Amino acid sequence: MATYRCPQDGTLAETTSLTWCCPVCRGPWDLDFESAGPLRPDALSGRVNSLWRYEEVLPLSSPVTTLGEGRTPLVPLTGTVSAKLDFLMPTLSFKDRGAVMLAELARRLSPGRVVADSSGNAGTAVAAYCARAALPCTVYVPEGTSPKKTEQIRAHGARLEIVPGDRESTALAARAAADEPGTFYASHVFNPYFLHGTKTYVYELWEDLGGRLPDAIAVPVGNGTLLLGAALATAELHAQGLIDTRPALVAVQAEAVSPLAAAFHAGAQDLLEAPAGPASPTLAEGIAIPRPPRARAILAAVRESGGTFLTVTEDQIRSAQLDLAARGFYVETTGVACWAAVGGWTDRSVVVPLCGAGLKTGLAG
Repeated sequence: MATYRCPQDGTLAETTSLTWCCPVCRGPWDLDFESAGPLRPDALSGRVNSLWRYEEVLPLSSPVTTLGEGRTPLVPLTGTVSAKLDFLMPTLSFKDRGAVMLAELARRLSPGRVVADSSGNAGTAVAAYCARAALPCTVYVPEGTSPKKTEQIRAHGARLEIVPGDRESTALAARAAADEPGTFYASHVFNPYFLHGTKTYVYELWEDLGGRLPDAIAVPVGNGTLLLGAALATAELHAQGLIDTRPALVAVQAEAVSPLAAAFHAGAQDLLEAPAGPASPTLAEGIAIPRPPRARAILAAVRESGGTFLTVTEDQIRSAQLDLAARGFYVETTGVACWAAVGGWTDRSVVVPLCGAGLKTGLAG
């Protein structure tokens, strides 16, 4: 049995409830669960070619809601930098890894409705998997979200709520709706099942690289769901004796919205005081999160791995998108941030995620 646990005050809750946050501090949940046993590399041959091949280490099994997500290609870009093509997921972004977990959990709980909030990709993924699970779904997005992303959300049959203001205003609107009875909040930030979906990104890297991991794993960080999933996976693989050392986690933010990078380089354990006024605009809309709820966990995970935070400018994002396109990869502006940050590395091996298709945003102006 899995149990929700608050990392701040230790409050527990059953995962069969629709409680989306700690009732004491209103913070996000972690998940306590016992895996079905260590992952045996020799048992993977012949298994389903999706992220569900790692079923022993996942909190759910025997899914109904799957769209075949996972097992995306890993390709070299330079002698030391490789890319994992997570834009080849069913909804064209890495968010499918976590969304399938949330939708499958919701299907088993049979709520009256599902709500989600997103800058686009997570909402699209939740809408698609809720469609697969025949669950009514409402997705909240900030005004200014890419029209292609909102079109995709509507195409999957979800109700779309466009919220005036920034990403944080959108999250607050969705959380108010989540408090209504009979509602499952498919939050990629507050619900830890999402993180146990994103950790499969690293399990796939480990398998693709023949039972090892690169020296560093670079990930774009807004709410930190891919980074925290990577931290879970590297800890689990190390505890199972399947890797000798854990790779450094390199977190990448847009310079325009980089609260975590500022806190990290200031040596802080949590976010610094936010500047007054709205967040600066950035092409990397998917990571433009001024106050991520899991900030303390993100900062701790990067430090414990021996990693760091890097930031990229808008011009670097534009150049990186064009450079990847010239190499054959058409990636959305958020998804090129890591290539912009570490594409020139030559002293150690590193993997970057190309985590959203270029069709979602088009070329940067």
